[in-house]
Amino acid sequence: MTLKIRRLVLPLAFAFVGFLPSCGYDFVVPEKLPEIDPEEPISFATQIEPIFAKNNQCTACHKTGATSPNLSAGNAFASIVPSLVNTTEPESSKIYQYPHPSTATHSWKKYELSDAALILEWIKQGAKNN
Repeated sequence: MTLKIRRLVLPLAFAFVGFLPSCGYDFVVPEKLPEIDPEEPISFATQIEPIFAKNNQCTACHKTGATSPNLSAGNAFASIVPSLVNTTEPESSKIYQYPHPSTATHSWKKYELSDAALILEWIKQGAKNN
């Protein structure tokens, strides 16, 4: 009986080992952060507000009459400043932290790393409505 089991197990083991190389892996290339010049003013209207609407990422839920804060065009600044922005400790700002790619608190939608870096720099520059 053990000979029959060996005859069955050995071909199955070889078949299993044969399938292993067929497994494929997609390697994720880390996103390269853009160089942000701290001397160059970041515009809320042209650089920050569009992040919220990009691919309907934030504004799908955070729009007029829906979930707070209202991140739709023309309403976003008044909804996030000063309640979600901390200019003395920019990294602790909720508008930066909550949908940041490395946090798990807002798992369904996250910023891209480059967008998070831009938002952080905007906050460091005083979170101006410009």
